[in-house]
Amino acid sequence: MDNKENKEKHSNQNHQNHENMNHEASNHQDMNHNSHQHHEDQEHEGHSDHHAMMVEDFKRRFYFSLIITVPILLLSPMIQMFLGVEWNFAGDSYILFGLSTILFIYGGKPFLTGAKDELKKKSPAMMTLISFAISVAYIYSTLTVFILSGNDFFWELGTLIVIMLLGHWIEMKSIMGASRALDELLKLMPEEAHLIKDNGENIDIPVNQLSAGDSVLVKPGEKIPIDGIVYDGMSEVNESMITGESVPVKKEVGDEIIGGSINGEGLLKFKVSKVGDETFISQIIKLVKDAQASKSNTQRLADTAAKWLFYIAMTAGTATFVLWMLISKDLNFAIERAVTVIIISCPHALGLATPLVTAVSTSIGAKRGLLIRNRAAFESARNLDTVVFDKTGTLTEGEFGITDIQEIGISQERLLEIVYSVEANSEHPIAKGIVKEGKKLNLKTKEVSNFQSLPGKGLKATVEGNEIMIVSPGYIRTQKIYFDQNHYEKLAQEGKTVVFVLQNNTLIGYIALSDIVRETAKEAIKSLKSMNIESIMLTGDNQRVASYVGKILKIDKVIAEVLPQEKSDRIDELIKQGKKVAMTGDGVNDAPSLAKADLGIAIGAGTDVAIESADIILVRSNPLDVVNIIKLSKATYKKMIQNLIWATGYNVIALPLAAGVLYNQGIIISPALGAVFMSLSTIIVSINAKFLNID
Repeated sequence: MDNKENKEKHSNQNHQNHENMNHEASNHQDMNHNSHQHHEDQEHEGHSDHHAMMVEDFKRRFYFSLIITVPILLLSPMIQMFLGVEWNFAGDSYILFGLSTILFIYGGKPFLTGAKDELKKKSPAMMTLISFAISVAYIYSTLTVFILSGNDFFWELGTLIVIMLLGHWIEMKSIMGASRALDELLKLMPEEAHLIKDNGENIDIPVNQLSAGDSVLVKPGEKIPIDGIVYDGMSEVNESMITGESVPVKKEVGDEIIGGSINGEGLLKFKVSKVGDETFISQIIKLVKDAQASKSNTQRLADTAAKWLFYIAMTAGTATFVLWMLISKDLNFAIERAVTVIIISCPHALGLATPLVTAVSTSIGAKRGLLIRNRAAFESARNLDTVVFDKTGTLTEGEFGITDIQEIGISQERLLEIVYSVEANSEHPIAKGIVKEGKKLNLKTKEVSNFQSLPGKGLKATVEGNEIMIVSPGYIRTQKIYFDQNHYEKLAQEGKTVVFVLQNNTLIGYIALSDIVRETAKEAIKSLKSMNIESIMLTGDNQRVASYVGKILKIDKVIAEVLPQEKSDRIDELIKQGKKVAMTGDGVNDAPSLAKADLGIAIGAGTDVAIESADIILVRSNPLDVVNIIKLSKATYKKMIQNLIWATGYNVIALPLAAGVLYNQGIIISPALGAVFMSLSTIIVSINAKFLNID
């Protein structure tokens, strides 16, 4: 039997028969947080420290460059002329050159390095444009000091570097660190396993020393260390974060178990079936790695604008130089016109146009519980036409809740008090659902004695002198106790889990539970429909449960019983159909699809693996925030377009004038006038960014 068939079989057993109600506590405290985890944590801190160091580096370069730019501006003849002052003295041009050289090397280094990387990839963008402008300004200005006669542009070099450093610093502060999904996946696995030797002795050995065919023991509450086949014992295993199955799965002889899932109350002995790259978690790691590598490298809006401005600057500058050499044959004049055109093509406002909007949108997102990790993916969210949701923990709360109560010859309150009192002694997911409901209703706890778990059946205890049993439908059938089969079947068809309550072997009622649908999920699906965005449920849970939840939510499409690698494939299929896809999930099984989708959205209450694979995290675990992401993305894009128009629009007038098209009419733009235009556009984009909102 393959994985899928095996999983489907267990899903149906769980929801139809619920014969695997082993209610004893799953001791999560036994999880092995050892030196390997400590090492991983140190690595994660390293990632965060690296990002913090980069932010600090831009901050340091910005303040240093700002300080050194002040004397550069005061010493520049162009600025003195603009201010109507004369502060000239012997050797001032050499001091100006020296300060500008320090600024160009120290302040300009991040841009020069970035340009080198962009040109290596044959994808010029913001760094190339900035580097081109500051390099031309520096080289030409240096030539005016030592060789050519003409006006220097050291003041332009200084202000351009300062503003671009400020823009990058602002943006980096508002963006989170890089993904650590693969590290988080490795943290799921315990470091040691209990190897059963040929003589029956148990010894602890590192998991990576296990071989296929080795016998391994798993104690109650422990994580299963590696994939295998059970040969002795019976237990329930929580696979919800691995496969998406919402109910713990019964495991007995011959069943396959997955490394990383959590054992219930029973002892299990299994033979190792897969090691190394063949294990389930290794396959997930490979899927995430492949998805991250293949995910389309969406160019950000600012980079696209910068790329075109780079080409415009090069073309316009070269054309200006060639034409003026042909017309005037004056080398100095031709170079000055060309340099003016190139520098004006890189407006200062462009350096702040998108970072300021980025900072404001990130702040708005954070206030609404949206943590943006990948800006490019977030900015492209405005084009989404399909949103795919995982079910368990995303559209639902990932916890059992009571949906139906049927009392027989007893009051509903008394039935609930009896069940609540018994289940309060268990840590089973179903018990937690009942206890949660009991607390909500302020039920009184009755004295319970002789509590015991009945493997494969349920629970047994004495309450007020009566023998109480809370059992599965399978047990009721084997004891030939009459119950309403039609009502039970209706509940089972809705994917609900039913537990029966016996008092002194007499049926006194039954309770149905299911994973509770989030109220905000209904509103989210409705809002997406109004935006003409298709909603799809993609889940590893069984078809019955998925269909029932889909019906409640009125979701467009339901795809159930899907394995993790199939989830990723389904996302891929949608993308190949030309759809712009967002994936929303919370489990390990969602990680590859989150990485593969155009936009990966993780529920904040989910696993670290899902969170680290995502582009955006919903802190409040609210599906309705998916709608807010799209709204914020559209508003951010609109504001960026406005700012880029303000930042570059004056080029339409300034560039031809700087090139000298009206030279014969006595109209030519001076660098000083160009500076006024640029200052004005910088102020406008700064104010405009502050008006971003999604209300």
